[in-house]
Amino acid sequence: MFDVHRKEIDWGGRPLVLETGRIARQADGAVMARYGDTVVLCTAVGDKSPKAGLDFFPLTVNYQEKTAAAGKIPGGFIKREGRPTEKETLTSRLIDRPIRPLFAKNFKNETQVICTVLSHDLENDPDMVAMVGASAALTLSGMPFMGPIGACRVGYRNGQFELNPAQSDVPSSELDLVVAGTSEGVLMVESEASELPESTMLEAVNWGHQQYQKVIDAIVELAEECANEPWSVPEDPAEKETVHAKLREQFGGRLREAYAIADKKQRQVELSTIRQEALDALADNEMELYVAPSVLKDLEREIVRGSIIESGKRIDGRSVESVRPISAEVGVLPRTHGSGLFTRGETQAMVTTTLGTGQDEQIVDALEGEYRQHFMLHYNFPPYCVGETGRMMAPGRREIGHGKLAWRALNPIMPSKESFPYTVRVLSEITESNGSSSMATVCGSSLSMMDAGVPLPRSCAGIAMGLIKEGDNYAVLSDIMGDEDHLGDMDFKVAGTREGVTSLQMDIKITSVTSEIMQVALNQAHDGRMHILGEMEKAITAAREGVSERAPSITVIEVPKEKIRDIIGPGGKVVREICEETGAKIDIEDDGTVKIAAVDKAASDAAINRIRGITAEPEAGEVYQGKVVKIMDFGAFVNFLGTRDGLVHVSQMADYRVNHPRDLVAEGDMVYVKCLGFDDRGKVKLSMKQVDQETGQEIEKSE
Repeated sequence: MFDVHRKEIDWGGRPLVLETGRIARQADGAVMARYGDTVVLCTAVGDKSPKAGLDFFPLTVNYQEKTAAAGKIPGGFIKREGRPTEKETLTSRLIDRPIRPLFAKNFKNETQVICTVLSHDLENDPDMVAMVGASAALTLSGMPFMGPIGACRVGYRNGQFELNPAQSDVPSSELDLVVAGTSEGVLMVESEASELPESTMLEAVNWGHQQYQKVIDAIVELAEECANEPWSVPEDPAEKETVHAKLREQFGGRLREAYAIADKKQRQVELSTIRQEALDALADNEMELYVAPSVLKDLEREIVRGSIIESGKRIDGRSVESVRPISAEVGVLPRTHGSGLFTRGETQAMVTTTLGTGQDEQIVDALEGEYRQHFMLHYNFPPYCVGETGRMMAPGRREIGHGKLAWRALNPIMPSKESFPYTVRVLSEITESNGSSSMATVCGSSLSMMDAGVPLPRSCAGIAMGLIKEGDNYAVLSDIMGDEDHLGDMDFKVAGTREGVTSLQMDIKITSVTSEIMQVALNQAHDGRMHILGEMEKAITAAREGVSERAPSITVIEVPKEKIRDIIGPGGKVVREICEETGAKIDIEDDGTVKIAAVDKAASDAAINRIRGITAEPEAGEVYQGKVVKIMDFGAFVNFLGTRDGLVHVSQMADYRVNHPRDLVAEGDMVYVKCLGFDDRGKVKLSMKQVDQETGQEIEKSE
């Protein structure tokens, strides 16, 4: 019934198993990938005919985690998986990026890759398993995929690289780097690092490239056994070459002149005019008109790339190593906790920082379990930033991905929760965009957080590098613009401080790049980053000494663990009362750490005094103020020190005979009492007669 094919290798000390032929047999390619006890089903399906009128490749990658994989039931009311989580979105992008450039140029069939996590051992991250499985499924499918690719995660600890470190080990590693590529070279890098030197980052990429070679070999061996017949790929229409020559002759010069216009809006207007005239010139021939848009795109690409390779001059006249003019400002918004405006050429980010309490932390319900994040960074890319109209919707994959890249760049230099007990939310609004907006977000976020008083040890900046490669000739471009990104071969983003690299992301549009090119890019990026940091430091050199007066003031106190229950009270009654009566916010942790946040000192002090009153132990001889809560024939019970009650015996109520306690006090009265000690059962004994009820002073005994 089943024609099962299976390939198993030892990879990083754990078995990697690729199996096909048992599950999802109607997909063009389906592989069950297993690493340890983490299992991911990866499928690839393509339409059998191309989508008409498309000038791009319609590839969709969906990575999805089923909670059953970790033995959990989804939270919430509906109790089933819903919209993609951030992890699912980021992993979908992670898989998409290295496989997209490997499809044949003329392949325009709608293609979908779905990776479903079916089992998770909580040690081996499913993202790596999904990348390997997706590569295998595409290789078996018969679609014109020029793979396979391999991928791995690289850690760095004590000067040694680690292959696919366990998820529990990643937080303590100096490096979390994902690298993917073919047997020839690297196609994609995504990383977060603890200010490592460029040489270590490059070494990690090259080391990872070597480690996934055996995965590629295993996929090739599996494909030799059971791959489907290769699909045919449409040839270029015969008219394409003719149209290319026509358009080059008629419009090549004007396109070259248009791409010499430095201003983006003027350039786009001129290019739009030329494109329309080119289409009008071919209107009489339907087939020529059909191929014209793709030919124009090729012609523009050829002109821009050729100019850069030949002259070393770019669209805006810069040299390949130059960075656009930079403006950095802080404190630009009056009522935010911190703000920064970073402008680089025609790319601009308005970034704000808001400080909150532990109650504002992001709660993440992951397969590995629930955890909290006290640092959040959100990136928005509204249509107006590129001079367009568009629908305002929830953040898309691109916005989530760019926000996470900036988060990775800044997270290694964020203060610990213990040293800075605030929740930090950074919001980046891209107000202008002409390339490298994610790196502008890194720069603006650093400015904004320093303005808010977040104690960053150093400024952090980012720069996007590009590549133009024609044969053996190439040019690495610093601080690329949008057109250079679109028409180039590489998007290589490097972020970090003066001490080292904190994040590196690379996407390649050609089959691979050499280590030499990456070395040149890293060296140029280092010089560019130092220049940008110098410009940023003209605005602010270090974090402000204190947080904004509009930010909550947070005081941290320690209480005995056994007193936590008393502070919270039954059903949270006590802590809720303290918050309502003082206006403070209170976070209580299991280790006895209590954080009190308030907008003014009076509210903070009131809450602290209430908590101290609850946690303090009564001492014999001390005077306290309390409330009469119950009256009996033999005396009155007084509530003092939070929830602590003590008895004032009728004989201790006054220095004269009291017939009944009600003759002297009523429930709800506030009285001063002196602690006499404890009875045999540990109950507190109190006295009113030894304290002046007017002043609260202890009455001196007369000799």
